[in-house]
Amino acid sequence: MLVKWIRCTVVDRRGFERGQRKWAGLLGEPGFRGQGGGWSRIRPNVAHVFGFWESRAFYDSFMARSHDRLASGQSGTYKDIQAKLFDYRFDVKTGFETRFTDADVVRVAHCRVREDRVEHFALMQEKVWNPAMAGSPGMVRGVFGQAPGNEFLVMSMWQSAAEHGKYRTERVERLLLRAQTEADVCALAGDVVALEPSWTV
Repeated sequence: MLVKWIRCTVVDRRGFERGQRKWAGLLGEPGFRGQGGGWSRIRPNVAHVFGFWESRAFYDSFMARSHDRLASGQSGTYKDIQAKLFDYRFDVKTGFETRFTDADVVRVAHCRVREDRVEHFALMQEKVWNPAMAGSPGMVRGVFGQAPGNEFLVMSMWQSAAEHGKYRTERVERLLLRAQTEADVCALAGDVVALEPSWTV
């Protein structure tokens, strides 16, 4: 599975939201698995969108054919857009599915990992972070993906911002030490996204 993460700063909120609803046109696309997104709870006017495709081939075919037509509805409503593609590596918790209806927030972490620490980083995600998140009340599901250049995406879905906040204050510092994250990661950026139900496809 291919995971696409888009982040941008919105300059025309109403126009952007109107255009976002037009992405419902993705539903007939071969290989399309689902899409959702919302607004950053931390940075004003920053929007995030997460899309899922069965494979790179299906995604490339969509980009060559229908993407520009669907995207034109949002032209001029945003700036500073960044889009990144990640190959699915494994679930965070179990049974990942591309559903957004039972979550209120998404926590996204984008990590650049030192070349000689890539395998250690992935192993710690599997052995330390995953069990901790899976055992946290309110954590619904998540996905761990990798892109070229030792970049990783950790996306976790939560029933509420309050549940995610509890997990952060109670556990994160201890887990960072146990997983030796500082030794693995050379850059880390993250956000908490309040999902907008009308953006879900």
